[in-house]
Amino acid sequence: MALANVIRRYRFHRGEMTQKELAKLIGVSRQTVIAIEGNKYPPSLEVAFRIAYVFDATIEDIFIYEPDYDGEHEYSDGLNVEVTWDGDNPNDGQ
Repeated sequence: MALANVIRRYRFHRGEMTQKELAKLIGVSRQTVIAIEGNKYPPSLEVAFRIAYVFDATIEDIFIYEPDYDGEHEYSDGLNVEVTWDGDNPNDGQ
């Protein structure tokens, strides 16, 4: 899956908020939060906005989109994501 997140980190920094507490705040089940946080299920756009709202953050702060992400490693920090580009460099020839 190309979408990862740092929800767990945000929950920890919000006084060790439980998955159950987050689920109640965003209007989904605890199982849904577990699946989203574990990168097993991508949230709907509305749920992603709700999660960001709870943590007073942007969607980009919480979720990381990496097209080549293979799901075999954990993201340790949402700020350190390497993105590769296989297409042509739009700045070539300028």
